[in-house]
Amino acid sequence: MRAEAKDMNEEFEEIVESFIEKKVGISDFFLTSKLAVLLQEHVLRLYEGGQMERAGIGNDSIQAHNSKIRSDKIHWLDKKNKHIEELGFLEYVEDFIEYLNKTCYTGINAYEFHYALYEEGSFYKRHKDQFRTDSNRKYSLISYLNDDWLESDGGQLWVHHDGETQKIIPTNRKAVFFQSNELEHEVTMAMRPRMSVTGWLKRV
Repeated sequence: MRAEAKDMNEEFEEIVESFIEKKVGISDFFLTSKLAVLLQEHVLRLYEGGQMERAGIGNDSIQAHNSKIRSDKIHWLDKKNKHIEELGFLEYVEDFIEYLNKTCYTGINAYEFHYALYEEGSFYKRHKDQFRTDSNRKYSLISYLNDDWLESDGGQLWVHHDGETQKIIPTNRKAVFFQSNELEHEVTMAMRPRMSVTGWLKRV
């Protein structure tokens, strides 16, 4: 499932270079087409099987559910599940971490990811990804799984920079990368189901 080294490095370079330049790294084709399809299909199977749960707010010590702040459904990825889709994605993340540590000396040594599905009418209000009680999350990485997404479909990622708002359409295979403790962001209301793999690169 690992991507070809040449193509993989090109996507890694693109997302890191744009992160260094603009504080938000973007790669329009971070995921391979094959892996994106497998992940899409898996999310839909989990959703249709009732295996995705309403997302909470905060870490384990202050976990709460608040539908006024976020209304997506999630399912955590775990290598122990031995799903080919999850293994392929997490191996790819490990390659990206290795690239980051070699080129940017980030010291990342852990990660956590979940599938996120926003049903029609779902959203996530403005927030930061790093918890006040836990600073382990260093970088956020979101990979989108939405075919033929239009601006009118909503569900945009809005990233807030010093009075300006960067608006990112969640198109299939695109990835977004930024520091978890630095930028506030939100997901606008989705007008149709919206899928991603969302997670954090950590130092523990």
